[in-house]
Amino acid sequence: MSDGKMKVALMEDLGKIGFTKRDIPVAKANEVLVKIESVGICGSDLHYYETGAIGPFVVKPPFVLGHEAGGVVAAVGSEVKHLAVGDKVALEPGIPCGHCEFCRTGKYNLCPDVIFFATPPVDGIFQEYVAHPADFCFKLPENLDTVEGAMIEPLAVGFHAATEGGAALGQTAVVFGAGCIGLTSTMACKAKGISKVIVVDIMDKRLETAKKLGATHIINGAKEDVVAKIMELTNGRGVDLCIETSGVEIAANQCIFASAKGAVIVLVGYSGTGKMTLEINHALDKEVVFKTIFRYRHLYPMCIEAAATGKVDLKAMVSHTFRFDDLQEALDECVRDKANIVKGVIKMVP
Repeated sequence: MSDGKMKVALMEDLGKIGFTKRDIPVAKANEVLVKIESVGICGSDLHYYETGAIGPFVVKPPFVLGHEAGGVVAAVGSEVKHLAVGDKVALEPGIPCGHCEFCRTGKYNLCPDVIFFATPPVDGIFQEYVAHPADFCFKLPENLDTVEGAMIEPLAVGFHAATEGGAALGQTAVVFGAGCIGLTSTMACKAKGISKVIVVDIMDKRLETAKKLGATHIINGAKEDVVAKIMELTNGRGVDLCIETSGVEIAANQCIFASAKGAVIVLVGYSGTGKMTLEINHALDKEVVFKTIFRYRHLYPMCIEAAATGKVDLKAMVSHTFRFDDLQEALDECVRDKANIVKGVIKMVP
């Protein structure tokens, strides 16, 4: 930091990472300067790295990936009162405008002008420092470290899915997909009081992790009849809540068939084609409620509380850690070995 420069990882082309130096940003009056310590590797990072685009968001290299971050406050702006140098923080990566109808009604995650890390053209945070609005930096308690701080972001997605789905004590839930968001959705359902949470995937390693994180039953969809097994586990009734995180059409339809009458189905995962054909007549017969979610809102404090009090175990979700200097190899390995790498984290500091 003495020379005023910081190391930044750039996506220079598809599948190609290089490093450069940039000026360390200066915190404005309402911002804090955060020294980034831990950054989660998200599926969206991998998708941009592999294909260069997600829907309308197209990478124009050079581009900085990464949006799941935990770090330590290095400097505070003149107006910041609730944070101090040395505080560990989790960074909420989206900065809404604060003025549109969505922001004014509390649904700031739907703000059309949100500035969100690593969503083109906005650079992400695979870099040593970032200046970020203090209102979107959340102090971590002593018993959480910055790896857990980085995991608060995907946990917020899981809690948003569970919350919008009305997760509550006495229900039965199924989560399709045991990737990071499926796992955080599983933990969120458990934290909200659902005692029976079934998790479906086709990768055994991910299912084993789901079991560690609280899934009461796991189903490998490549080896078992998913709907028949769910019906067996619910005595023929079906589940009250389905959270679909895989974006796979087959799974979305299994949600419909596995649902109880009047159940809620929360669609979280993006389809590879952008489209799905659903068994809509069957859904109508059951009067199921379809919900969708986009990111999250007002959930970081709840998520930090859940982690700090042991309601969720974020570290158990992290299967691999990598050094910042090895980002290229880390991304390549995460792309190549999705069956075994459940969640990767980049440690920005030795």
